[in-house]
Amino acid sequence: MAMLFKRAIVIVLDSLGMGELPDAAKFGDQGSNTLGNIAQRIHLNIPHLLSLGLGNIRTLEGLLPAKSPQASYGMMAEKSAGKDTTTGHWELMGLVLHRPFPTYPRGFPPRIMKRFEKEIGRATLGNFPASGTEIIKELGEQHIKTGYPIIYTSADSVFQIAAHQDVIPLEQLYQFCQIARKILRGRDEVARVIARPFIGKPGSFVRTAKRRDYSLAPAGETLLDKLKKKGLEVIGVGKIGDIFAQKGLNRSFPTKGNKQSIQQTIQIMKEPLEGLIFTNLVDFDMLYGHRNNPEGYAGALEEFDSSLPQIIRAGKIYDIIAITADHGCDPTTVSTDHSREYVPLLIWGDKIKKGYNIGIRSSFADLGQTLAEALQCESLDYGISFLDSILRNP
Repeated sequence: MAMLFKRAIVIVLDSLGMGELPDAAKFGDQGSNTLGNIAQRIHLNIPHLLSLGLGNIRTLEGLLPAKSPQASYGMMAEKSAGKDTTTGHWELMGLVLHRPFPTYPRGFPPRIMKRFEKEIGRATLGNFPASGTEIIKELGEQHIKTGYPIIYTSADSVFQIAAHQDVIPLEQLYQFCQIARKILRGRDEVARVIARPFIGKPGSFVRTAKRRDYSLAPAGETLLDKLKKKGLEVIGVGKIGDIFAQKGLNRSFPTKGNKQSIQQTIQIMKEPLEGLIFTNLVDFDMLYGHRNNPEGYAGALEEFDSSLPQIIRAGKIYDIIAITADHGCDPTTVSTDHSREYVPLLIWGDKIKKGYNIGIRSSFADLGQTLAEALQCESLDYGISFLDSILRNP
């Protein structure tokens, strides 16, 4: 087959699930429907997403289906045993995990903390799930007085260390993270250890941009590796570099939020490169899903929607562009955790059918396999390509 596509752009609306998976009850996620529950409560002004076919994927109150969708559309189920950011992104790129990363809803056990405190030579504060901004408000002053680092986790598989830069210098904080990364192996092998430095005085602490992630590298080859091996360019925008531990990437652009990530993606799309642009929009999850803020989530969706015309204009005739998600995080439920949900899938481009219903895919990896075929690289270990179904007739 002649090469129809030279470039793929994948934009992950972090946590935009659209309905519980059949096994959601095992994860305590009955009734979760991130997009559906938001749309039911708040009028969403997202005309461009709807024109692509977001409202055609399934019947959701408040989302009108388009009469003539401009994209192919469907939704995907997660095959991996998990509902965290790392697992979702890895599966999108063709790597299915059969064992979930460990999480610690009650904090880290003594077998971890005693060894960590011994190796860093001091006690710690916290050790419970928390918002990063809230825990430094709560424990920041005590941290300054004692010099003890603040340890916390979240719904994700993470070990986070917060420290004031005037109390624990950056290089020492990074060293503490490396020690934690060394300890957290085997059954305690969390996906990421994260340095969370902050500055300021009690009552006005602010986290700095000196965050550093110590992530596990994917255990197998992903689409990123195969494209890079073929000589194509692979670019990560947002926290993609952290999620994949830079493995398979040629360039990485960390950003401070959705707006900057969108602008960076559009800028890169204007380049005549061949390969993959992979973008994560983290604000949906971090700022609104975990904080049970449906109004903020709705506003972020509308902000993204308003940027879609620019993204579409930046596309080239040889592009295949996909919008999807990595899990759910329903801000309307009591839980602040991620939720086990289907994720939407919108795919468009000059060579892609308009209005084609892809249906329900059994794995996120189907997207990765489809892109592998589109860009004519080695096939992935997981996933079933649907490229033939969505190609327009010549």
